[in-house]
Amino acid sequence: MKRRFRIVAVTLAVGFALAGCGTVDGGAGGSAKASAGSSKEGSEETGKEASDMDMQEAADRSDSMLDAVLEQMDPEVQWAHGPTTKGGCDVTRRRTVMTIVSAERRQSFLDQVEKFWLESDYRIKARNKDEVFPAIYAQTKAGFGISVSFRGKGQAFFEADSPCVEESGVADSASEPNGPAYEGVYPLPRPNVRSDYWSGELS
Repeated sequence: MKRRFRIVAVTLAVGFALAGCGTVDGGAGGSAKASAGSSKEGSEETGKEASDMDMQEAADRSDSMLDAVLEQMDPEVQWAHGPTTKGGCDVTRRRTVMTIVSAERRQSFLDQVEKFWLESDYRIKARNKDEVFPAIYAQTKAGFGISVSFRGKGQAFFEADSPCVEESGVADSASEPNGPAYEGVYPLPRPNVRSDYWSGELS
């Protein structure tokens, strides 16, 4: 009788342990979905957890998120680095779009960005539907925030914010801008690159 009781207890313990493993990242199905993502950032959640990162690693993750969304813009837009800022336990990377995006093309620009973020399994937290200064705010499962917003003179800005991570130094981004770097220039110029598509009117 005692032997049978021990066997049952061990079986239950193993069952609970396996069940616990299945709930990590929203269950085994959720992990498979994350690893099966087709976009460059679709596997973002399968890397190191934010709780195990320092500010440099979080900044690198933010850079990869910004690289991915800018690389998928079609046609390509020219961009330059904005300032990197550190909070008490978080870090923000910024990119400034130097391509002129006409008022008529802003919604198309936002649509491309939102489609990519949804395909990357990001959650859209908010949309600002202002006609002059629209914006989209999204978040990854790891707690990184990312946004695109139109501001003065119709200039588009991307920002990626980390969750709270371990404090550390943060180096300049290693991502190369696809136009002038404007090193030491702040604030950056207003958009000054014309695009047949992005700078044009709706046909």
